[in-house]
Amino acid sequence: MIKILKYLKSKEWIFVALSAGLIVFEVFLELKLPEYMTQITTIMTTNGEMSEILKNGGLMLACALGSGLVAVAVGFLSAKIGAGLSQRLRSKIYGQVATFSPTEMHKFSTASLITRSTNDISQIQQSVSMGLQIIFKAPITAIWAIVKITTKSFEWSLATAIAVGIILIGVILITTIVVPKFKIVQKQTDDLNRVTTENLSGIRVIRAFNAENFVENKFNNTNTALTKTHLFTSYALSFMNPIMNIVMNGLSLSIYVIGAFLINSAVGLERITLFSDMTVFFSYSMQIIASFMMLVMIFMIMPRAQVSARRILEVLDTKSKIQDGEGANPTEIGTVKFEDVTFEYADAKEPVIKNISFEAKQGEMLAIIGATGSGKSTIIKLIPRLYDATSGNVFVDGENVKNYKLSELYSKIGYISQHSVLFSGTIASNVSMGEKNSQKVQIEDVRNAIKEAESQDFVENMENTYNASVLQGGSNLSGGQKQRIAIARALARKPEILIFDDSFSALDYQTDKNLRNTLKENLSNTTCIIVAQRIGTIKNCDKILVVDNGQIVGEGTHKELMKTCEIYKQIALSQLSKEELENDSEQNS
Repeated sequence: MIKILKYLKSKEWIFVALSAGLIVFEVFLELKLPEYMTQITTIMTTNGEMSEILKNGGLMLACALGSGLVAVAVGFLSAKIGAGLSQRLRSKIYGQVATFSPTEMHKFSTASLITRSTNDISQIQQSVSMGLQIIFKAPITAIWAIVKITTKSFEWSLATAIAVGIILIGVILITTIVVPKFKIVQKQTDDLNRVTTENLSGIRVIRAFNAENFVENKFNNTNTALTKTHLFTSYALSFMNPIMNIVMNGLSLSIYVIGAFLINSAVGLERITLFSDMTVFFSYSMQIIASFMMLVMIFMIMPRAQVSARRILEVLDTKSKIQDGEGANPTEIGTVKFEDVTFEYADAKEPVIKNISFEAKQGEMLAIIGATGSGKSTIIKLIPRLYDATSGNVFVDGENVKNYKLSELYSKIGYISQHSVLFSGTIASNVSMGEKNSQKVQIEDVRNAIKEAESQDFVENMENTYNASVLQGGSNLSGGQKQRIAIARALARKPEILIFDDSFSALDYQTDKNLRNTLKENLSNTTCIIVAQRIGTIKNCDKILVVDNGQIVGEGTHKELMKTCEIYKQIALSQLSKEELENDSEQNS
């Protein structure tokens, strides 16, 4: 928890110091009240003047009002510190997550990162806002009050010490039981977020398969586990208040019983002094017990906050494996080259791709085809450094990709992923998002990109056309429309290299053909690398790579591969008839 406080700004540390000073003053005012009460008691028992009683009563009222005002000021400062810290932590977690590669994302999971960014930070904010008030006030009040009662009766002091000891034993026992459960609570909250996210995002599939009961049972099991853990901690903590009340009432009774015996055995003015001391001691002992009650609140809040702090720091201290290079000096334009590249996932038993070598020159259209799981997508993910090669080298424009600053590398590449990801906003905001060389995409570039991506017809028929609303995930668009908008987003940045990761799969054949023709005509200087399942999508490419079991088993044009690569031939025959393939070959020749 202490490590998390390093994210406080210097201004906030000033607020912390100011809060501490105000709390000392607040405690001073609160501990003055029993002294005035003593004087009033003495005046009453000695038939003193009413004016003296009113004077001391007025001073008591002033101390009470002053203490209340100081408490409000401390509460304001603590809330400001807690809110500022939580805002900063949210921003830092978001910024840190934005740098994560897929490896780090798999380590934490999306559901866990959401919990850490919301629930865990709320725990920190609550603990800081309340803790700053209690952590300072409780020990100061307890120590100050103990100092003031040390000169009183030994019997009363012993009773107070026994009461404090009972409270400490109870707190230690209960927190020992509860603290391990808080870590489980946060893990189960992650699981609940994960199940909820899966169910909401997959609601159409769930309904299509009549799986409502299955997912409801899955949710209920996770929810029940979390509820049971919460109930366990709540039941354990519920013993705190009864213990405190029993101890407080027992101490009150002890003070009065001991006082009755002491006063009964005293004579003369000593009785008046003992009665006055008993009143003062009772007030101070209640202050001591109240201080320990505040510490109990800290024991209830801090263990969970400690767990949350560790989870937040785990994210903030995790460095992405993909880091900026020192800076590149490219000697070419629009070229991609693989030199004996092998890649293996962290927990995999064997490499996904092995000894991959090929080259794509500027303006070429290179395709990669192969069976599902053959490693096609993995190959192209090494180009924009979504992953780094385990061995071998990947070059872009004649420079190793590891030498580039990431922003420079991304500016050269337009990447269209396998699953089209759109964001809530408008068509224009989705297409124009991002920058290239620190330059924002202009509206004219948006219009041209939408036209090149064969999206103009449906976009201009939408209400508000380019400013038409896009819901979260593009849920108000069809699969093909989302893919074309995703392609337009890549085209709008005018990259040197375009990477299509099976990005034509949701397009009809005519749109697929029109889009490829547009790319060939309008982007003749742009290098295109296409991963596809359809032979029709790639058969006219300048070069085709056939991948099987993570290795390149064929390389050449469609016509060459039909003669030299049996795997490619089998894929082609599974999709097109011999007559169609022969006609294509005649047209190409």
